[in-house]
Amino acid sequence: MVAATLRQTKLTILLSINAAAILIAGVLIAGSIWLNGGMDFRVVGERSDEIDEQAEQTGLIDSESNSKAALTEAQKAYSTSVHTKSGVDSAPVPDGELWGEKSIEIYETADFDICVGGELDNLGDMYWQTSNPNVISGFYSNARTWLGYSSDTCRFPIIVGTGKTTITAGTYDGKRRDTIEVNVVEVPKLRWEYEILSLVNQERIRNGLDKLSWGDTCAEAAEIRANELVQLYSHTRPDGRPWDTACDSPNNSVTYVEGENLAVGSSAVSPETTVATWMNSEKHRENILNPDFTKLSVGLHFDNNTKYKTHWSQYFSNF
Repeated sequence: MVAATLRQTKLTILLSINAAAILIAGVLIAGSIWLNGGMDFRVVGERSDEIDEQAEQTGLIDSESNSKAALTEAQKAYSTSVHTKSGVDSAPVPDGELWGEKSIEIYETADFDICVGGELDNLGDMYWQTSNPNVISGFYSNARTWLGYSSDTCRFPIIVGTGKTTITAGTYDGKRRDTIEVNVVEVPKLRWEYEILSLVNQERIRNGLDKLSWGDTCAEAAEIRANELVQLYSHTRPDGRPWDTACDSPNNSVTYVEGENLAVGSSAVSPETTVATWMNSEKHRENILNPDFTKLSVGLHFDNNTKYKTHWSQYFSNF
């Protein structure tokens, strides 16, 4: 995750110097405030804390038949609204089986781990297999515990394309064995970008702040920045320029502010997980709850053939 804030003032030199003194103190505390005043004075604090994937791929086990998947209580916290329509975890798990459903839908970002159903536990080692390696090529040996999944009952799927595949799983003692059809669909890019705005506004209302409106002025810049993260995950752009050069601010005497939050990788696979991760980071939270911002533009770039696959950009401003 990366967060940055830029404050620029088009006032007198004296006021710019005073503003700089105030903001320098702020930088020492927050570490992510940028200032560019009438004397072109800038203080920069930048973080580039890349996500450690913490996952190893398992080998595939040959097996036959049919499987089903469900969400744990921890998973429901961020994905219930997305997956309720599929009926996941709505049916009891029959004896000898692992899931109470026949099929589920999942986005190509792998927006949730595939887990055994109900309250099943103490299953011991399990095997997991996919019938279509062009959709799900395999599974990581560890679930994404940083998103609330248990490695005892869940697996993080390695999604390489869209389409359908049958997942087969079972316990080595032979007591439980099951299958489920998984339909992997494309990311709803535009809807997810607006969902980020909605979730951010929920956080602002919860903290007594005004809602942000969609920032048309910097919408293209947010898309550009999301795409640039494939080349360089930083507030510095691939060509060496700072992040704020992606959106031209008004050239007048009005004080304006800009901020940027970035997110990539397997903890940023849905609007809910991305905003939750930002809110759990002090610097990103400061941008989301900054009372000076009035606009938010969001960019999302997904590419299965890149290191991080999922790339998010938030561009905050007051213009």
